[in-house]
Amino acid sequence: MPFSSLPRPVAEAITERGYTAPTPVQAQVIAAEAHDRDLLVSAQTGSGKTVAYGLAIAETLLQGAESLPRAGEPLALIIAPTRELALQVQRELQWLYAKLGARVVSCVGGMNVRVEQRQLSYGCHIVVGTPGRLRDHLERGALQPGSLRAVILDEADEMLDLGFREDLEEILDMTPPERRTLLFSATMPKPIAVMAKRYQRDALRIETTSERERHADIDYRAVAVAPGDIEHAVVNLLRFHEAKGTMIFCATRENVRRLSAALTERGFAAVTLSGELSQNERNHALQALRDRRARVCVATDVAARGIDLPGLELVIHAELPIDAETLQHRSGRTGRAGRKGTCVLIVPYTRRRHAERLLRGAHVQATWDKVPTAEDIYARDEERLVDSLEVGEVSDEDLAVARKLLETRSAEEIAAAFVRSQRQSLPAPEELADAAPVPQAAREQGPRPGFEDTAWFRINAGRNDNADPRWLLPLICRHGHITKRDVGAIRIFSTETRFEIPRGIAAKFLSAVKKSGGEQEGVLIEPAGDAPPPPRNDRRGPPRDSRGPRPGGRPPYKAGPGRGAPRRGGPRG
Repeated sequence: MPFSSLPRPVAEAITERGYTAPTPVQAQVIAAEAHDRDLLVSAQTGSGKTVAYGLAIAETLLQGAESLPRAGEPLALIIAPTRELALQVQRELQWLYAKLGARVVSCVGGMNVRVEQRQLSYGCHIVVGTPGRLRDHLERGALQPGSLRAVILDEADEMLDLGFREDLEEILDMTPPERRTLLFSATMPKPIAVMAKRYQRDALRIETTSERERHADIDYRAVAVAPGDIEHAVVNLLRFHEAKGTMIFCATRENVRRLSAALTERGFAAVTLSGELSQNERNHALQALRDRRARVCVATDVAARGIDLPGLELVIHAELPIDAETLQHRSGRTGRAGRKGTCVLIVPYTRRRHAERLLRGAHVQATWDKVPTAEDIYARDEERLVDSLEVGEVSDEDLAVARKLLETRSAEEIAAAFVRSQRQSLPAPEELADAAPVPQAAREQGPRPGFEDTAWFRINAGRNDNADPRWLLPLICRHGHITKRDVGAIRIFSTETRFEIPRGIAAKFLSAVKKSGGEQEGVLIEPAGDAPPPPRNDRRGPPRDSRGPRPGGRPPYKAGPGRGAPRRGGPRG
């Protein structure tokens, strides 16, 4: 029997729950070498860690007895970073210790303090809580730590990231020194090692997966977009994947609100998770995701910590994480417990190097791809529609209606009406600007359709003027009375920018530019000839004064007093 080493009531509970064999982390924490020792465990998110430490402390709580003592001062304390994770741990331990009659109490922020104090006064065996609320109960005297036999820190790295170091240290300092200390963490940064050294005795180090294996169930992809197209990219990714559950990460609460409102307006069933929500609002949002009433959750990093949503198939980083560890925590919401998941990073092309550093730091190999186009999405819709058609059993009433329809309409018309009704219920894809610099590999494959024969133009602004496609593309379209689809490659050099227009509309474009009065705004757009632009490393250009003022009416740079004058004593060594 795989759980024969456990106390009989616990082994029966976990077998009845459907466990046929322990997961790797569960097997190692109940092994003989881990018995009655402090543990320092790192394991993949979603690998069964909660049940693992529940199994690990079973013998510690019983101490050779066949049943738990009468509920009084708690025997075990479990500290979790967020309310949702703490309540999830409470539910898991309740069924695991149900046959032992264990009383599990939660103490988390956002709940009624007096209710928690009353539950503690009645006595319990296990307390699960968040650092701030547990510290509050300890200082008030409602939580008595003198009888604790085991303390568990779940997601320790997240608690340190959230600024709970002082709370954790105060809690641990108040617990008995002979306790067992079990520290579980997805990653093991230096602060975790320092804490382990201070509060653990001869801890057994358990690591069930390597850095690369942690991401084996996640398909990482990255898409480069113009900074102004991030929202459109999110829409197209949601439509292309049509995942049962999706979590989208933003950096701030304001961005969460804005993106969620935009998605809801387009027809997506979306909810939000951010620090400003009350516990009741958070519970409603999570329940909507679990019930499939909502399929998209837009969240901040802090709000999504420790959340386990079943069936989460897609994670989208609408804004890049600040470091590799945050990338791991975000992405770990999918690909859990052996299920496959997809993680997509939306990368403004100006931050591609930063994204590549993040991926290297997280030991992740991502596939760089393009944002799905409307054509890609409609093709995928067609595949899903065909795959979802199942005739099954048909009633007589359904057949009667079908025959009447066939009397008035052809089979092709009926099928077309069905397809149209299906498409109308789906949000429309977005058109994205193709303003990012074209990679060399793509240029070698030839021009994109419609740009086989083009005319080149130049603008009197380049890298030295902070030229950026975000304002160059609208400027070109405004002065030339064209759309972004009519603009080909945009190549920015140190003193000028060159771009291509299909030759068929070049004359019309130039006429519109002359009428728009761009020179009055400090913008000079003129033909650059048919020859290809100079190499990217050619930083030479006409003198600044010959190109007129910078865009927006800014005067050209001139050397003032003390500028451009040779240093005294010659150049420095």
